Amino acid sequence: MTITVRELIYYPVKGCAGTAVDSARVLGTGLEHDRTFMVVDATNGAFRSQRTHPAMAAIGVEVLDAGAALALSAEGVEPLRLGVVPDGPRREVSMFDQPLGVAADQGDEAAEWFSDALGATSRLVRVVPGFDRDGWGDTPGKLNFADAHAVLVASTASLDGLNARITARGDAAPVPMDRFRANIVLTGDDEPHFEDRVRRMALGTVELAHSVRATRCAVPMVDQRTGRRAGPEPIRTLSTYRREPEYKNKVSFGAKNAVVREGVVSVGDPVEVAEWLGR
Repeated sequence: MTITVRELIYYPVKGCAGTAVDSARVLGTGLEHDRTFMVVDATNGAFRSQRTHPAMAAIGVEVLDAGAALALSAEGVEPLRLGVVPDGPRREVSMFDQPLGVAADQGDEAAEWFSDALGATSRLVRVVPGFDRDGWGDTPGKLNFADAHAVLVASTASLDGLNARITARGDAAPVPMDRFRANIVLTGDDEPHFEDRVRRMALGTVELAHSVRATRCAVPMVDQRTGRRAGPEPIRTLSTYRREPEYKNKVSFGAKNAVVREGVVSVGDPVEVAEWLGR
């Protein structure tokens, strides 16, 4: 079967809604504009996440003027067009209690907007010029404000397999792909979780290499359209067959990849797998 690119999505502000595109430039840190911004606690610089603020999922973010501005929208607050400050005042930030260094604060107007939208005193920050952060795993790579890796890849076969198990239980509805916040969705192979075994692949003019399986927390239980928790699926069902003993017995869905060749990828591009695990 020919594997092809089904969807491309980037997430300008970590934890907020994504933008689906037909074509994307892929940099060493992932899809262009992906997780370039992050919302942090105004008091200590710790990142905000759907884990504690599920309403982030329904905050719309549109990148304007090639990244020079953002259009922000959320229920209950006035829309905001925000001029981006690439090299603004520095603010110390952290993720999962680990310091990330400094980020560029985007000003009081952005801070007030996100504070109102989330009901928690917040600041919006951006990666600073020269930001340099390593991932980890088989191929570590580089990244912006994603959790730990540049590109999250999932497949329609994995989702179909999961949803077949969910519906077989008889007490829950299937879940959409957006619950997993993938950057690249593949289709064309009917083996669930085949993306786990892809060690190197070329798509468009881009080349990706496997880092780790994508372990999951509570975020997939958040309805990405409403910004409200809607569990226990899909975590309940994933826990019956996708446990990862080497990662504290967490469940997994999708594979995280590093960018080893920058380029452009488009929906419909064929995927050439150069290396499989076990083949």
